[in-house]
Amino acid sequence: QVQLVESGGGLVQAGGSLRLSCAASARTYAMGWFRQAPGKEREFVAAISWQATVTLYADSVKGRFTISRDNAKNTVSLQMNSLKAEDTAVYYCAADVTFSVAAFDHEGAYDYWGQGTQVTVSS
Repeated sequence: QVQLVESGGGLVQAGGSLRLSCAASARTYAMGWFRQAPGKEREFVAAISWQATVTLYADSVKGRFTISRDNAKNTVSLQMNSLKAEDTAVYYCAADVTFSVAAFDHEGAYDYWGQGTQVTVSS
């Protein structure tokens, strides 16, 4: 069992920045961030391979968000810049611990999920 704990969410004005962090209780392979806005399905945001050689972003956040990881600390971060009202959502951290062959942008690639952290962007 791997526990994921997110932090860093909050309220920010449009155009501002936030940095989300996720701490895993054990070593993981790929890690990703997903988000779910009210009344919408959960969607992919960003992912990073276990050696950080591959990163993947949703088109809606490309150029504004940056995912990174520190394997020594078992953490993954999401730097979010130029935030927009449509970025408002609960953000979830996800971890692959089985070296899944599924694509990083699919929920099926991940075995464990965090509890989520709220990000609210006011316009």
